[in-house]
Amino acid sequence: MRRQPNLSFPFAFFAFSVPSAGHLRASCSRILRVAASALLAARALTANAALPIERIRLPPGFHIEVLSDDVPSARAMTLSPKGILYVGSQDGHVYALELRNGRVTGHHVIASGLQIPAGVAWHEGALYVSAVSKIVRFDAIDAHLTDPPKPVVVTDKLPTETHHGWKFIAFGPDGKLYVPQGAPCNICERDPDRYALIARMDPDGSHYEVVARGIRNSVGFAWHPVTHELWFTDNGRDLLGDDIPSDKLNRAPRLDMNFGFPYCHGGDTPDPEFGKDHPCSEFTPPVVQLGAHVAALGMRFYDGPMFPADYRNNIFIAEHGSWNRSKKVGYRVVRVITDPDGSHARQQVFAEGWLQPGESVWGRPADVLPLPDGSLLISDDTAGAIYRVTYSAP
Repeated sequence: MRRQPNLSFPFAFFAFSVPSAGHLRASCSRILRVAASALLAARALTANAALPIERIRLPPGFHIEVLSDDVPSARAMTLSPKGILYVGSQDGHVYALELRNGRVTGHHVIASGLQIPAGVAWHEGALYVSAVSKIVRFDAIDAHLTDPPKPVVVTDKLPTETHHGWKFIAFGPDGKLYVPQGAPCNICERDPDRYALIARMDPDGSHYEVVARGIRNSVGFAWHPVTHELWFTDNGRDLLGDDIPSDKLNRAPRLDMNFGFPYCHGGDTPDPEFGKDHPCSEFTPPVVQLGAHVAALGMRFYDGPMFPADYRNNIFIAEHGSWNRSKKVGYRVVRVITDPDGSHARQQVFAEGWLQPGESVWGRPADVLPLPDGSLLISDDTAGAIYRVTYSAP
């Protein structure tokens, strides 16, 4: 549902009596927040005049609807226990959507001007946001959606490169914040303790350690509901042709495993420049090859009560879609069915239709998130939308 932007706020400013300096600063701050919200809403009204949601194809019994179409550049999502959906973006903003009974009852911009704040994570009353070289924290944010606190810097020691520098972040079962750092290139050999890895730290930014290496760029990870092992997507390198190497779904049952970058791609493709002395057999193979250039991003395990029983503990993956393949692929959400140890893995298309005949594209899935009621959210950074998928027996 679109909200009509209120553009009358500038005139109200001139009706104020002469304020104190502190009152003036506070008033200006409020006005700027309202201005940002109004302009973003106006942009959404123009960009998303009519999302063709009827074009999305799903398995029988599943239904999709637009939860919100005014979340420009929507990327990663996280949900607070109070039912507030926080959404990161690629354009500097962080959004908060108040949810009730599968509907948005409030829309807020809680931050702006951050550097590519794509990742968001909820932990003990605070929202953590990635901003390339920084992780920042908004304390008690649920109670301050209209007057957000200043962000607290958790760490500012991460690499500054923006090439693969935006981050999906999440808290693991161990209570630590997991933070990836992609390779600052298409293909290169850089410090393995600083790039092409997933690391973790305490919530205050201390005790940083590398968890897994040889990961070109992971923009989605989650922990198995039963084994609590880390699983993650990984984007394959470019410029080796249309069909190699494959993006991957990986499993890391222990620390310090190496998944091959920059020496081996897709589990079976040696790099022509760096792979000569490092055969693929040296590295951990993927659970599933997802396909070349599909751009696998956000992933989550499904353990909700709504979908059929055979969906339990399956993985949903948002495929953002190719940008440099001669024939486009991806632009969909896939379902991976696998045993907890990664055996008997197979994938199926779950939702498609953002890529149309003639290769026109009207949306690109970026993240997925199951809600407590069992429905599934999908973010779309091209349409600036959040979709909600539900199920009722056909």
